[in-house]
Amino acid sequence: MPRPLHRGVSGIRVSGNSNDFWDAQVKDKTEKVIVTENGFASDPLSVGSPRSRHRLTMLCLKLSLVVIVILALTGSFWWAVSISTSSRGHIFRGYRRLQEQLVSDLWDIGELSLGPSRLKEMEFCPEESENYIPCFNVSENLALGYSDGNEYDRLCGHGSGQSCLVLPPVNYKIPLRWPTGRDVIWVANVKITGQEVFSSGSFTKRMMMMEEEQISFRSASLMFDGVEDYSHQIAEMIGLRNESNFIQAGIRTILDIGCGYGSFGAHLFSKQLLTMCIANYESSGSQVQLTLERGLPAMIGSFNSKQLPYPSLSFDMLHCARCGIDWDEKDGIFLIEADRVLKPGGYFVWTSPLTNVHAFLRNKEMQKRWNSVRDFAENICWELISQQDETVVWKKTPKKSCYNSRKPGSGPSICSKREDVESPYYQPLQNCIGGTNSRRWVPIEERVTWPSRSNLNKNELALYGLHPEELNEDTAHYKTTVHNYWSLLSPLIFSDHPKRPGDEDPSPPYNMLRNVLDMNARYGGFNAALLEAGKSAWVMNVVPTSGPNYLPLILDRGYIGVLHNWCEAFPTYPRTYDMVHAEGLLSLETSQHHRCTMLDLFMEIDRLLRPEGWVIIHDTAPLINKARALTVQLKWDARVIEIESNSDERLLICQKPFFKRQPTS
Repeated sequence: MPRPLHRGVSGIRVSGNSNDFWDAQVKDKTEKVIVTENGFASDPLSVGSPRSRHRLTMLCLKLSLVVIVILALTGSFWWAVSISTSSRGHIFRGYRRLQEQLVSDLWDIGELSLGPSRLKEMEFCPEESENYIPCFNVSENLALGYSDGNEYDRLCGHGSGQSCLVLPPVNYKIPLRWPTGRDVIWVANVKITGQEVFSSGSFTKRMMMMEEEQISFRSASLMFDGVEDYSHQIAEMIGLRNESNFIQAGIRTILDIGCGYGSFGAHLFSKQLLTMCIANYESSGSQVQLTLERGLPAMIGSFNSKQLPYPSLSFDMLHCARCGIDWDEKDGIFLIEADRVLKPGGYFVWTSPLTNVHAFLRNKEMQKRWNSVRDFAENICWELISQQDETVVWKKTPKKSCYNSRKPGSGPSICSKREDVESPYYQPLQNCIGGTNSRRWVPIEERVTWPSRSNLNKNELALYGLHPEELNEDTAHYKTTVHNYWSLLSPLIFSDHPKRPGDEDPSPPYNMLRNVLDMNARYGGFNAALLEAGKSAWVMNVVPTSGPNYLPLILDRGYIGVLHNWCEAFPTYPRTYDMVHAEGLLSLETSQHHRCTMLDLFMEIDRLLRPEGWVIIHDTAPLINKARALTVQLKWDARVIEIESNSDERLLICQKPFFKRQPTS
């Protein structure tokens, strides 16, 4: 386990933490099986009775407080003698900070004196929960009568969360830094077996080499050339020279449906293309879990019965390479949902044996199914622009007039304004064409290409009810914020993390984080600031359902994001993110009086966070103080940082320790 946070930045006040003392005194003896990364047991029993140790500790704390008060009074006296009248304003601010420090110290001692009943740490979950995802309980869904694939749907009922801390697998190791971690991951970190790898039907899944402790996706392998050739083929089918020209064609964000293990998106990342992997929930051998372990964007998403939590007109391209979806079933309703999230003029790429023309001569059933998909695509105004081998590329119409020019009854109707919800949150699938009522109906060819796309002009911002000054202010704020974060974290991360096998020494502050979750993304300013600062990270921009919905703006800027209710579990596996960021989220959720508590929210953050991962929470001082108390229960190392002397806002910076589970005998 890395050393607790202990460094500050000049000019920023850092408040102490009670975790160090508490961890050494009140851990239950039942946790003897848990050891930290450095090999020391987390149940530090010492000589003497518990009561005598408690009295001795309380005496030391009281003496420390007396020393602090004496030093503070002495310092104040000498300052008063040595400075001029013109400096009294500085004295007052310094005295105010000193008062706050004393209050904080007294608060810490008061919390400790209340004993285990107030600061009882959460228990660790049993071993079978190490890959568990709330809301995806297949056995419970079957008992409720769900079937035909719907048992794998997301179902968040009351009490679907957990009240314990998820431990990593026995042999879990910290992922290798990016970009090494993109191509090499630890076998023990994901729930997959060698048999599942080699029996996989997807060519992107087979592009893996199993070793004793690692799974390798090496770019030098011959099979990797298959993805490069495949991407090149798609570009040529669209009419481009190669995949490097996707940006010039207006393509920036891609939704990869049933992504295998993310190799398509991993290759396109070097071309400035951002690929979001979605796949059904899988109890083992998960595409989503393995893709995230590689440091690539992914989340659990299903077409079975509900709309995806993305706005209409979200992505420039949809890709499905043997993704397991029968597009010809249920009267084409899956294709209607694909059309809804595809931008005007965007591309739908489908690779499947069903599209192989030569196979039609031998299998009439395949021909019938292909004809059904082809005809339905035409009826929703998709243009078939190319077909090669097993790959087909359609282009969604950039013109709304196409829908009115169809023959009566030849395809699904246009959604009414009441049905055409721009940002649905797991609503039932619609059998009408959505997105046509949106003011955001702009063909991808007419949009400014990336990276200029991220800076929207006055007319574009008006579509979202924003003024340029608001976005400029947000951009400037997060530019300063990211600089301050890195000033705080860089010395901690690079001094506390030794070089790991296969890991090159990065130049600070690069490569320290890869997967980042912004829990209250607003306009995507945190994402924009990270990119501008040259950080090798991608951001999952989450827009809470309890606040203003700027997710369409975020996606139109060329980022990725999702709508989510933070009183429910996020649709991803445990140990997903290196950093979780939340600015103003506590204030937002508190104002809504939701059924969930702050502890529920923090338990979910702990589930999402990787061991040795970071949490940065920016909010008002009262809420930060309340949140800081919860970090003791979660066993996090934590510090409260004052941003400005005259501000009521604080930063809470936490690190999740690496607790190991001992192998069972």
